[in-house]
Amino acid sequence: MMSDGFFNPIVNVLLIFQVYFIAKLNKILVLSKFIFNLCLVLKGFKYRIYPNNSQKELIAKHIGSSRFVYNLALETKNSAYLGYKHKFSPFDLIKQLPELKKECLWLKEVNSQSLQQSIQNMDIAFKKFFKGSGFPKFKSKHKGSQSFAVPQNVTVKNDLLIIPKFQEGINIVLHRPIKGTIKSATISISPTGKYFASILIDTNIEKPTKVLIEENTCIGVDLGIKDFAITSNGDIFSNPKNLIKAQLKLKYLQRKFSKHKGKRTKQKLALLHEKVVNKRKDFLHKTSIKLIRENQTIALEDLAVNNMVKNHNLAQSISDASWSMFVTMLEYKADWYGKNILKIGRFAPSSKTCSCCGYINKELTLKDRKWICIKCNSIHDRDINAATNIKSFALKNNTSGEHTLKNQNELPTLVGVMTSENKLYSFAESK
Repeated sequence: MMSDGFFNPIVNVLLIFQVYFIAKLNKILVLSKFIFNLCLVLKGFKYRIYPNNSQKELIAKHIGSSRFVYNLALETKNSAYLGYKHKFSPFDLIKQLPELKKECLWLKEVNSQSLQQSIQNMDIAFKKFFKGSGFPKFKSKHKGSQSFAVPQNVTVKNDLLIIPKFQEGINIVLHRPIKGTIKSATISISPTGKYFASILIDTNIEKPTKVLIEENTCIGVDLGIKDFAITSNGDIFSNPKNLIKAQLKLKYLQRKFSKHKGKRTKQKLALLHEKVVNKRKDFLHKTSIKLIRENQTIALEDLAVNNMVKNHNLAQSISDASWSMFVTMLEYKADWYGKNILKIGRFAPSSKTCSCCGYINKELTLKDRKWICIKCNSIHDRDINAATNIKSFALKNNTSGEHTLKNQNELPTLVGVMTSENKLYSFAESK
C-alpha cells in the first residue's frame, strides 16, 4: 500500500492548480463584465434638488473637503516628481487618506469615497494633459465648478435622493423618470445658488450597431457664424446669437458691479449668464437631435476651434456658437441611436472647391458669400457648396479606407495615402 505521504505532494499540486484556475476564471469574468459594460448605453441626467439648511451645510463641507484633497494631492504629486522624480499613482495617494484624516479630523464628516474620487479626478486631469490638454490647475473656492462626486450607493426613492451621509434623503424634482440602474452622481451648486444632481444611469440597453453608410442617407453640415449650420440639402439653422443679444444688459450689469460690488448686482449678473447658457444648450440639443433623427450619417469638418478663437475679431462669435459642444452632442447621440459621424480634415478646401466640376477657386475670400465657377459657370452659395463638398469628401475618405483595408487586405502606406489624397482634392486637374 502507498503511504499517505505519497499523496500529500499530489494534493498540494492539485490545490495550487485549482487556485490558479479559479483566479484566471475570475479575471476572465471581470474582463467579460467590463467589455459587456462598454457595449451598454450610459446616459446622464441633471435634476434640481432642494436640500434643507443642515443639508446645505453638509454639501458645502463635501465640496470644500473634496477641493482640499484634490489640491493637496496635486501639490504632493508635483513635489514628488520635481524633487525626487517619483510618480505617485492615484492608489498610492488614496492609501494615505487615513493618515491625513488623523491630522484633519474634519475630513471624517464627509463621504470617504468622494475624497477618493477627487484624487481619481486629479489623475484623469494629468492623463488629459499628456494627451494635449492644459496642465492641471488648483481648484478655487470662488471660481469654476463647485461640486463633489458620489461614485457609489446612490438611490432615488419617493422623490428623495439618498446618498452616503444624507440617509434622510434630499428632495429631488424628477422631471423625467429614471429608467435603468443608477451608477453614480455628482452634486453641484450653480453660481446663482441652485443645487443640482447629475445622475449617471446604466440603461441596460446594448448600443445599436452602426447603420450602413450610403450616399442617399448621408448629409453634410457646414458650421458657421452668420448661420449656425447649413446642410447639403439646403436646410439652414439660424444662429440665435444669445450672448450678443444679451450684450447690452450684460455690459450695464458688469459696469454696475465693478463700481459697487453689490451682492444683488452679482446675483443679477449670474442669472443673466445662466439664462444665456440655458438658451444656448437648449438650441444645441434641439438642433443635434433633429439632425440625428432625420439622417443616418452626418459629415462634419474637423475645426480647430482653439486656433480660430485667436482671431479677436471673431472670438466672441465663435465662442457664442459653441461648435465643440455641438459636435460632442452629435457624437454621443449618434452612439445612442446607431448613427455615423464622419469627419474630414480641417485643411480640406470645402468652400473653395466647385461641387459640380471640382475646380478650386484659390482667390475666394471670407467676405465672398456667393461665387461663380470660371470652369463650368455654376453659381454657388458659399455655405451650401461647402456642405456639399464636406459630404463628398467624407464619403470618398470612408470609401477609400474601406477599399484599402477590406478589399485589398493591405494596410495603408505613405505613398498610397499621398496618392489617394492628391486624387481626392485635385481630381479636377486629372479630367
